[in-house]
Amino acid sequence: MKLSMLKIVVALLALNFISCFVYLSSHPDFHLFRHDRRLTADKQSPPETRRNSTPEVHIQHHVLKPWPILPSYLPWSQNPNVSLGTCEAYFGNGFTRRIDLLKSRGKGSGSGGWFRCHYSDTLRSSICEGGRVRMWPEKISMSRGGEKLREVIGRGEEVELPDFEPGAFDVDGGGEVRVWERGKKLVVDDRLDEFVPQGQIMRHTMRELIGSIRVAGGKEFECHQWVEEPAILVTRFEYANLFHTITDWYSSYVASRVTGLPYRPHLVFVDGHCETQLEETWRALFSSLRYAKNFSGPVCFRHAIIVPLGYETPLFKGLTESIECEGASAQDLWQNPNERKTARLSEFGEMIRAAFGFPVDRHHLKRSFSGHNVLFVRREDYLAHPRHGGKVESRLSNEQEVFDAIKAWLPDDLHCPVNLVNGLFAHMSMKEQLRAIQDASVIIGAHGAGLTHIVSAVPKTVILEIISSEYRRPHFQLIAQWKGLEYHSIDLAGSYADPPEVVHRLHSILKTLGC
Repeated sequence: MKLSMLKIVVALLALNFISCFVYLSSHPDFHLFRHDRRLTADKQSPPETRRNSTPEVHIQHHVLKPWPILPSYLPWSQNPNVSLGTCEAYFGNGFTRRIDLLKSRGKGSGSGGWFRCHYSDTLRSSICEGGRVRMWPEKISMSRGGEKLREVIGRGEEVELPDFEPGAFDVDGGGEVRVWERGKKLVVDDRLDEFVPQGQIMRHTMRELIGSIRVAGGKEFECHQWVEEPAILVTRFEYANLFHTITDWYSSYVASRVTGLPYRPHLVFVDGHCETQLEETWRALFSSLRYAKNFSGPVCFRHAIIVPLGYETPLFKGLTESIECEGASAQDLWQNPNERKTARLSEFGEMIRAAFGFPVDRHHLKRSFSGHNVLFVRREDYLAHPRHGGKVESRLSNEQEVFDAIKAWLPDDLHCPVNLVNGLFAHMSMKEQLRAIQDASVIIGAHGAGLTHIVSAVPKTVILEIISSEYRRPHFQLIAQWKGLEYHSIDLAGSYADPPEVVHRLHSILKTLGC
């Protein structure tokens, strides 16, 4: 067993080394700057612009967070043979069609930047990236973002979403860019339909951002600040809702992997939302976090990645289209590839746990309780965002009665130790919530965003969802299916659950666990 684990670790280290090499060899500008990050603005600018250059501030980040070793990791290589509609096309690297919108003109300070997109025919979405990309915060109309919730009570959502002026972003066209090319659109609107289609999204901010990009002449490409390492640009909509935030986490993770980043990137929110509890996980997942409007003056990125909206992930698309995938272990898929099975969602869940320092090796998981934890995920009143009244809509009208019934029953009728955990997530840190999920043998709760945490549940966790008649939606059944978790549901005629029935279903599940 130890020899087998050693081989897996060595293989993962080798894959990490290969990904670093591929990244450095495939991004034309990046290696030039990593070895000379102490250059002044004067030395980096073309000779003809040095006299009038504004001194640049280089944002030096000494350490980027490494990618953790994940048991469910499989390579994210650019495989053009990924078939349309397969599990890998949905959950992994189905972004196989590359569109070059601006190619680098060579090497050196006058070579300019580059920009390209990777399109997925399955998701009908793109991951876009560019080198020497400049952002003008003053050309993005939105609130500053990152404020404390209590400071912005009542603020409208429309002022928190970005409105891009032409040229809010531009890319260095190089020292030899022709006069007529300067200031032109990087891509015309009609062509955007090819790789960033509007679809059913009423306000497609990624499409609007790319539509704002202009080509700048090399002599005009001056920056007040440089972000030297890769940075992902993310716009969120339902940013205070865990389900929708997890779709954003997943999209950001996939974009980082597809573009071959050797380390976890910096994160820039291109929105003006206030601070929420969920930022704890954003900060854990990525190397740093900053809001676009917190920059002053033009800021330039050596390598910027524009992340697709969470609405374009399989987690969201699966609510309206059939994604016939089953969860499987990476080891099984490595030995027996199957287009209808995936380990990607398990990989993502391990990434979240590893980001908080929790163990992810299934052979060395240490639970805080020697028996079985039954986690009851509760729905509580809390203030979620500036337009929220603090009251959470009930999905289970007698939730406390059900919880009390389970608590009263547990000590009497079992053959193994069982601990009932009161999952008051609204009053727990994200790390505490994650620990409760990891330690659970059974997760039970009414349909609600808190159950989305099951993406981080360990193998063999059992899910029991209580579904009211008004919320018969497949969110958590699908996540359980895509992770390969055992799933059960109790469908209610209204919103009232019969406590003895819930106890009976839970008892049956615990029997299968040896109780």
